[in-house]
Amino acid sequence: MEIIIRPYKIEDCTSILEIVNYTILNSTALYEYVPRTLEQQQNILADKLLNGFPVFVAENNGFVVGFGLFGTFRFKEAYKNTIEHSVYVSIESQGKGIGKKLLSALIEKAKAQNYHTMIAVIDAENKSSIRFHKNFDFKTVGYLKETGFKFNRWLDTVFMQLMLLN
Repeated sequence: MEIIIRPYKIEDCTSILEIVNYTILNSTALYEYVPRTLEQQQNILADKLLNGFPVFVAENNGFVVGFGLFGTFRFKEAYKNTIEHSVYVSIESQGKGIGKKLLSALIEKAKAQNYHTMIAVIDAENKSSIRFHKNFDFKTVGYLKETGFKFNRWLDTVFMQLMLLN
């Protein structure tokens, strides 16, 4: 298995959409209810690129098996040096180090773009994502109770933070 991390191309969007919609329908990693359309997903990724944010794809033998991106944390001007990231790996490819490669690429890019801090917003039940982020020295900095409602239950949110530049 040779994983290649590379910039997103529009041809990747169908595979990314499959990963996103599986996540929406089967987990609390995305606080959405309705699967996205191809056009919606293309617009989300085009907006990231238009605003100078990266979108990386993990490719295995020519197939997209994951993706990662970062973007605006909040929309007030004073937050301009803070970013929020997301990393998603197809269910079949999880546990093979792909997420690690994607997050490493995002952190490297964020540092190169002189961002000060990176935020992870994680469902509190997602213990594997919390452990994953701890392995990158993200620190838990906040816990918000009952901020989401999905699968007929209230969900808590964990905020984790990585300081990029001192």
